[in-house]
Amino acid sequence: MENQKKINEMIHNMEQIIVGKREAIEFALITLLAGGHLLLEDVPGVGKTTLAKTIAQTIHCGFTRIQFTPDTLPSDVTGLSIYNMQTGKFEYSKGAIMDNIILADEINRTSPKTQASLLEAMEEKQVTVDGVTYPLPKPFMVIATQNPVDYLGTYNLPEAQLDRFMMKISIGYPSASDEKIMADRFLSNQLVKKLEHVVDGATIVQMQKEVEQVKIGQDLVSYITKVIQETRKDNNISLGASPRATIALIRASQAMAYVEGRNYCIPDDIIRLINPVISHRIILSPEARLSQTKVEKVLKNIISKIPIPVLS
Repeated sequence: MENQKKINEMIHNMEQIIVGKREAIEFALITLLAGGHLLLEDVPGVGKTTLAKTIAQTIHCGFTRIQFTPDTLPSDVTGLSIYNMQTGKFEYSKGAIMDNIILADEINRTSPKTQASLLEAMEEKQVTVDGVTYPLPKPFMVIATQNPVDYLGTYNLPEAQLDRFMMKISIGYPSASDEKIMADRFLSNQLVKKLEHVVDGATIVQMQKEVEQVKIGQDLVSYITKVIQETRKDNNISLGASPRATIALIRASQAMAYVEGRNYCIPDDIIRLINPVISHRIILSPEARLSQTKVEKVLKNIISKIPIPVLS
């Protein structure tokens, strides 16, 4: 399968920079191929920004980094209309959002108003400035990074914005052996280098269309809806997953099957994706938070209640 070869080349290319984090790379590519957006939450210095840059280099697309700070304005993101004295007309000056891969760095360090400037772009792949709508380029993906919410100077992302991220993952600290490899590369000046691209933007757009054609049986769709419905009934959860979560889990499952070289989904695709797709969309009840219950444990209990479909 030609596309399977390309995907393996993309993963291998990214692994030249990102050491020992294959699952994070795969989840990032699955999100891209599913047409979604990715939220990376982790402590500083583990490679969140590097992951975003590496994806852009691998797929040979435009890349823009927005460093969010408390004084970042919405117009910095979306652009603004500027009066041209020569023509006597207002002209649109592009904002940072007008690119293929957008790194929204430390998104939870800026004000809620500026955070909200991303909402239309993430959901509808367009921005509206002074009543005029401008389409975004294809492919388009927002990769946002945030420090844990208990860090100084952070604003919690609103539920409406969290819900627009297809996945939320953490990269985590490297193992001792992987960190040794990174140190050796640093000493030999190989830690930072320019990657050769493997595919181009047009190929990614075509792959996204092919992902939409991956077969997912009605029994698997029913399983997904039962999981989502159960998040709204569980006593440990005060805000369950939205219908958008259902769509995201279906599309991400199709993309995972595609990355694995299949044209059909299996239950393992769904089960593996439940945590990264759903965990950031639900809010635990006050009692669950008081008892320090983890979201992952609640989701695991939900999965255990629902029979996993058996493919015939």
